[in-house]
Amino acid sequence: MTRRLVDTGPPGWLDIGSYGRYGPGRRDRLSSAQVAFIARTVRRAPEVMIKMLNQGGRGLGSVARHLKYLDRDGELPIETDDGDPLKGKGVSKALLDDWDLELDAKRPPTADHKPRQMGKQPKLVHKMIFSMPAGTPPNKVLAAVKDFAREEFGAKHRYAMVLHTDEPHPHVHMVVRAMGYDGTRLNIRRATLREWRRQFARHLREHGVAANATERAVRGVTKPQKQDGIYRAQRRRDSTHWRQRTAAVAREMTPDGEIKPEPGKAELLETRYRIVSGWNAIADDLARQGQADLAQEVRRFVTQLPPVRTEREWIRDRILKQTRGGERAQFVDRWKNDALASWQVFRAQQQASEHARLRELEHARQQGLERTGKRSCTHRDDRTR
Repeated sequence: MTRRLVDTGPPGWLDIGSYGRYGPGRRDRLSSAQVAFIARTVRRAPEVMIKMLNQGGRGLGSVARHLKYLDRDGELPIETDDGDPLKGKGVSKALLDDWDLELDAKRPPTADHKPRQMGKQPKLVHKMIFSMPAGTPPNKVLAAVKDFAREEFGAKHRYAMVLHTDEPHPHVHMVVRAMGYDGTRLNIRRATLREWRRQFARHLREHGVAANATERAVRGVTKPQKQDGIYRAQRRRDSTHWRQRTAAVAREMTPDGEIKPEPGKAELLETRYRIVSGWNAIADDLARQGQADLAQEVRRFVTQLPPVRTEREWIRDRILKQTRGGERAQFVDRWKNDALASWQVFRAQQQASEHARLRELEHARQQGLERTGKRSCTHRDDRTR
């Protein structure tokens, strides 16, 4: 069965993954909620982001260090499931003691512990980040995350969160105790994250923030996603992973900038074909429903989808862009140097002309003085006679 690529709610809603057809329980008309979702998507409403941090959730020491990082060692308030913000030195340690994480660390793996993790210590906490683009009011992001946590984890799991505004995009770090009140461990799957994104976007809209939660393929995004460590290293321009990948692509490139096609490109093109077919079918439905303007926006949205690129093609394009940028910089430098040299020649000529004029003036003055001296001598001789 084709997985739905645009999921706006329960089964039976928009199914772009199957050429725009509806699932079981098809409606004759698009509902107002569906139309609103389509409008948000084609008008490119800000997309919510929930990122899972997979490292450092299995040991007490790492969890304690993470909490100290979140509250900046007591400088920022920690919002908890109890409803009262905590702030000050030692708050993170007190929180760990209150959660009884030491007991969780000593418990044997439960039946719901994933088999592939049986050789590892079970996670004590799950760490995640809720983020919105720059310009989103931070207080509304925090309010939406609090509503989401209360609805998703209330009376089930202990949790704590801290709002960070030290970067342009406001984001909230959340730590959730893996062991629930009923002894069931929280396992987070891809489907779980998709549902959480939808709920987070809904809570943001309830607070008056335009927000959407669609899958990358539906928006035509093919830029590769990497783990948080690689992402942060790339921002520091210190990513070994990207240096190795870039060097490998550079070695394979022909002088014309071409690289060998990848097997995964065919799958990406097939996905794009299904996405475009689905959007076109939705545009037809909107037109039949009297939503001509929105149908036109959908068709324009399809024409503006970015080209399909694999990771190697994306790296190739970045290399070529940097090369062109370097060539342009060299050209600009040459132009600046040529302009500077021309100005220096012109200035030297000006100075030489000025010196010549001054010499002529000085020569004329000296000649004038000499003539004046001769006239004075003649006058004195006449008077003597």
